[in-house]
Amino acid sequence: MDITTMNRGQLTLAGSGFCVMVTMHFTVQLLSQHLFYWKNPKEQKAIIIIILMAPVYAIDSFVGLLDFRGSKAFFMFLDSIKECYEALVIAKFLALMYSYLKISISNNIVPDEIKGREIHHSFPMTLFQPRTFRLNHHTLKLLKYWTWQFVVIRPVCSILMITLQLLGLYPSWLSWTFTIILNISVSLALYSLVIFYHVFSKELEPHKPLAKFMCIKGIVFFCFWQGVVLDILAAMGILRSHHFWLDVEHIEQAIQNVLVCLEMVVFSVLQQYAYHVSPYSGEVEARMKLSKKNE
Repeated sequence: MDITTMNRGQLTLAGSGFCVMVTMHFTVQLLSQHLFYWKNPKEQKAIIIIILMAPVYAIDSFVGLLDFRGSKAFFMFLDSIKECYEALVIAKFLALMYSYLKISISNNIVPDEIKGREIHHSFPMTLFQPRTFRLNHHTLKLLKYWTWQFVVIRPVCSILMITLQLLGLYPSWLSWTFTIILNISVSLALYSLVIFYHVFSKELEPHKPLAKFMCIKGIVFFCFWQGVVLDILAAMGILRSHHFWLDVEHIEQAIQNVLVCLEMVVFSVLQQYAYHVSPYSGEVEARMKLSKKNE
């Protein structure tokens, strides 16, 4: 098909499809490197699940564009796939951090050398927790539970939301209730990961945890806030149906899906740095030996 004869919908679909293929290219490249240097299955299994987040989001959004006139239940199902995978990624990221620290995720045993380390809460958590507390078995377990609650709440809410939507029992007040619950839940999970990073920043520094976390946080951040911006633009009348060939609600979904397809290309590239295979390929050890030799 000649590009000059394609309409806006076909051009959008073609461009988004290209972005999905680029995302897949970078992800498969990184994935194959980890499989080739399969030295630490416990850590690398978690890394593989995390780096697959970008293509899962891209493919999911592209499917939404294939049927951009789909029903609310259809788009809710697609959103649930992304967000349930997000919950899995958050759980695997925490497991990866525990593995780096060589702490058992089931026993939560805090090494003696870091026991008693100060942890500082920020607003609004200071409304429910003391501003300063000490790291011990109990507080480490609490941080884990704050992360894992989203892993449970997200799938449960998704099943309820889709079921109620299909039954026609999904009024706007219930939609807002689920939205508030899920936003509080994911915010608490991400907050606990930030606290976890600050507590163990010195021990985790060689593993570039901030870059790894920002790849996850960035995907969640952009997907959520651009949805909010699109809702505001629609409410203000800036985003109107006569600008396009769809009604406003479907325009929002289409723009959101296109943006996600574009953004996942960026994040698949960033993951090449954050989750590089060098710690398992022997490259890091070789550099350290060379550095000591030069000294």
